[in-house]
Amino acid sequence: MRAPTHARKGTAVALLLALGAMGLPALAQGSKIWRCGNEYTNNPGPDPLGRGCREVQGGNLTIVEGTRVPPPAATPPTGSGGAAAAPAARNGAERVGAGEQRQRDAEARRILEQELQRAQQRLEQARADYADGKPPRLANERTDGPRYQARVEELRARVERAEADVAALQRELARLPPAEGR
Repeated sequence: MRAPTHARKGTAVALLLALGAMGLPALAQGSKIWRCGNEYTNNPGPDPLGRGCREVQGGNLTIVEGTRVPPPAATPPTGSGGAAAAPAARNGAERVGAGEQRQRDAEARRILEQELQRAQQRLEQARADYADGKPPRLANERTDGPRYQARVEELRARVERAEADVAALQRELARLPPAEGR
C-alpha cells in the first residue's frame, strides 16, 4: 500500500532539511581563517605563508572593528625656522588665560605638596614599625616564627610602597612649573 503523495513530499522535505543541517557545519568548517599580522581574513591571497600569514586553529573567531581616529590636522609652519605651531584649543571657550593657568598650577602644587607631606609621614611611621627588619614580637608571635616572618615581610612591603609613593609625588612636583615667589 502506498502512502499518500503529500506524506511522501513531507518525508522528502524532512530528509533534505536533515542533510542540509548536517552539511552546513561541514561547509563552515572547511573555510580557513588566516591571521596576517593584526588582520584576520579568510582570503589571504595566493601566497599566505610568504606574506607571513598563519592559519588560525580551533575555536570561533569574532572580530569587532574599532572606531578609527582621524589623523591630526596639519598645522601651518610658523615664520621662525619652519617649526609647527603649538596646537590651539578647539574653541575659544576651552582656552584658559595665563592667570587662571598659574592659579591651577599653584593649586596643583599645593595639593601635591600636602600629599607629599602625608606620604613622608606614612613612610616615617612604616620605617619605625619595620625597625630595620627586627620589629618587636607581638604576644601571639612569641612561639610562632612563621607568623612573625609574615608580619616582617608585610612591614617591609609597606615601607617599599611608602618609598615609591614619596618618589612618585616628588616626580610629579618636579614636572610642574616653578612656584611663584620661590
